[in-house]
Amino acid sequence: MTTAASIKGNARGSTQGNAAGVGPLLRAWRERRRVSQLELALRADSSARHISFVETGRSRPSEEFLLRLADHLDVPMRDRNSLLLAAGYAPRFRETPLDDPSMGALRESLDRLLTGYEPYPALVVDATYDVIAANHSLATLLGGLPEHLLASQPLNAMRLTLHPEGLAPRIRNLREWRGHLLHQMERQIALQRSDALRAVYDEVAAYPVADPGVDAFDADTDVPYFALPLRVEHEGQILSFISSISTFNTPMDVTVAELAIETLLPADPATSKYLQSMMS
Repeated sequence: MTTAASIKGNARGSTQGNAAGVGPLLRAWRERRRVSQLELALRADSSARHISFVETGRSRPSEEFLLRLADHLDVPMRDRNSLLLAAGYAPRFRETPLDDPSMGALRESLDRLLTGYEPYPALVVDATYDVIAANHSLATLLGGLPEHLLASQPLNAMRLTLHPEGLAPRIRNLREWRGHLLHQMERQIALQRSDALRAVYDEVAAYPVADPGVDAFDADTDVPYFALPLRVEHEGQILSFISSISTFNTPMDVTVAELAIETLLPADPATSKYLQSMMS
């Protein structure tokens, strides 16, 4: 597996904190999820009065209660550590760099998984879509892109896809696919508090888009697509892919929680046959 980027080092912070510090953070997450104090109290087997006291700093939540609230509010693992620190507790979830020796088994598993997806393109990205690893089929699909894009570190999947010198000119349904990707990022930004992801979004959303006549979707196909396909030209052949994204179930490490594996599956027989021929 070729590592194109590594997740940043372990989160550090003082365990000094207080109820007043965690209260505004908890209220912000509750309001972000559009959940009332009463609804959260019912979910967490508590009372609206207790939730109010925690949010105003009149009561210091226990560690387990705070984590229970975070679970019901679907707070990302990284931000759960921030809640714990604000309340005066040590972070519960470690953040181990992917190149740490203790992550060797994970790296090997990802390597085998990416290889197993051949000849279908597949990659691993982090929370900001920086590319952690990719298989040979994806590298082939990206062949011919300008060196300055491929040499930039870390590689970013959104940038490579939507940059006017990247895959964008080859994508036959660019407007539809661009809209899908931007909407996907908008949903993530709404659920998370990530300035880094917002910066990536602002950059790629500002890229110019080709004229409709260049990237119009080919509506004359008789293939009954069950999901929006990515239709990209490769060496004169139009390939159609359906994107599938997988994450780890019940992760215990921030690094692992923020990884996603995206696979581009063939959306029609012609694409499948073409990919198989690339292996021969």
